[in-house]
Amino acid sequence: MSNKKTKRKTKKSSQVSKSKLAKIFLLIFLFAFIASGLSYFIMKNENSNKTINNDILKSEKKEITELKKFQNEKLDEYFDKLETPKEKFEELTEELKKDYDQHEKEDHQTVKENKEPKKVVKKETPKKEPSPKENQVIKKEPVKQKPKSTVKTKKETYHYNKKNKAKIAIVIDDVSSSKQKKAILDIGYDVTMAFLPPQKGHINSAKIAQDQKVHMIHFPMQAGPGFKSTEKITLTINDSYAKIEGIVKNLRKWYPNAVYTNNHTGSVFTQNDAAMDKLFRALKKYNFIFVDSRTSAKSVAKKYALKYGMPYIVRNTFLDNKKDYDYIQNQLKKAIKIAKKRGYAIAIGHPHSMTIKVLRESKHLLKDVEPIFINKLPYL
Repeated sequence: MSNKKTKRKTKKSSQVSKSKLAKIFLLIFLFAFIASGLSYFIMKNENSNKTINNDILKSEKKEITELKKFQNEKLDEYFDKLETPKEKFEELTEELKKDYDQHEKEDHQTVKENKEPKKVVKKETPKKEPSPKENQVIKKEPVKQKPKSTVKTKKETYHYNKKNKAKIAIVIDDVSSSKQKKAILDIGYDVTMAFLPPQKGHINSAKIAQDQKVHMIHFPMQAGPGFKSTEKITLTINDSYAKIEGIVKNLRKWYPNAVYTNNHTGSVFTQNDAAMDKLFRALKKYNFIFVDSRTSAKSVAKKYALKYGMPYIVRNTFLDNKKDYDYIQNQLKKAIKIAKKRGYAIAIGHPHSMTIKVLRESKHLLKDVEPIFINKLPYL
């Protein structure tokens, strides 16, 4: 009996052990399944995060590349966008198209007047016997002499000798970047660069100019009401002399080696007598010479150049009011024709890629003229 009972107990305990083992194996399997499931989701999530991060990095790299491309290759498009049909850089008008012919007539008239000697008519006066007072020695007060001008010009009496090559001075306005400067230097002959004063958007424009022996300052002045792309530092007709002098003083600090400055836009400013008087007074004080971009046919720059004993320098043609290859080249031909007729000409353009391309590819047109910097004009 006892043996039977022992066998039953042993069999029962064996069944219990198997049941427990089965439950343990089931639990282990369940844990393994859960663990593998969790690891799968964790790995999937990590891969997803890596993909997202890679996409973000690729996107950032693409944006940086595009930004560099814009800065290095598309900078002149920025300037192109500033110009709309109503906002010409030089405010071209129908009146200005006829301006050169009138200006040339004025110059020839001035030369003619200077060549013709003035007739002095002597008036006969009855002789009077000297009075006692007249016999006395009269002390004459010393005549105050006007200070001699530091700058002299022979423009009014300049005569062109056709045995010499005519001169053409090409000025590129609105220069503000190293890329533009390099493109202009690569044209292959002398071209004068006119740099915009430093401000937001081109803070290094003055530094870029310093290694150029001859360079100009493209001085922003008040334009007509239709022009919207105004520089922050722009002279207006309501500015006081103190303000204008302060700005000119800063220009001298920024551009210690510059001599010449011309107006950026300025159709309103350059025809205002009071404003131009204040400007020329300040320019003379800080040893600058003004070049009239002639954005207004009513410019009074010549009047104040004469008043302050400074040379009157004025452009003859604009090259690129239209950014079209044939148009720009025809304007260059016009400038060459003027130069061959009178001995010199001044043409103004901008650092558009099309303008640079035309100038670089038009060397053959310059065989009968000599490209010069602005300071080499024959009448200076």
